[in-house]
Amino acid sequence: MLFILFTLDSERYVIDATQVERLMPLTPQSPPKTIPGAPSWVAGVLDHEGAPLPLIDLPALALGRPAAQLMSTRVVLVRYPHAGTTRLLALLLEGATRTIRLDVTAFHDAGLDMPHARYLGPVASEAGGLVQWIRVEHLLPDDIKALLFPEAHA
Repeated sequence: MLFILFTLDSERYVIDATQVERLMPLTPQSPPKTIPGAPSWVAGVLDHEGAPLPLIDLPALALGRPAAQLMSTRVVLVRYPHAGTTRLLALLLEGATRTIRLDVTAFHDAGLDMPHARYLGPVASEAGGLVQWIRVEHLLPDDIKALLFPEAHA
């Protein structure tokens, strides 16, 4: 199975490439529109083909710090399942410059129950060490879904 490989500090993570619509460089010329009152890891919304697209800063969500403005920092558009449909969601990821192939059977439970971070999936060992699968479908808690996708909660 093909995955997008990225980093959070020195740790390596992957997301399922079949959920990825597009990878784009981070462009300071068109920063996201901030959402007042939103959690710090909601970086705002981007204009994507004339429609607002929520941008989730994954380093801010996982580590409590904003994504670094690096050449390897990417905006990754993912297909996010919500309310019986699929919505586009933008993720800000550091070190998202390559893909990796891993067998799904190589992944095993990490052995920790993380109720506040359900998006942290199983781990797999490969040549560079352990990688952890980030489950896109578990990224957003219900209150943030209501903030980002209000029409589905009306």
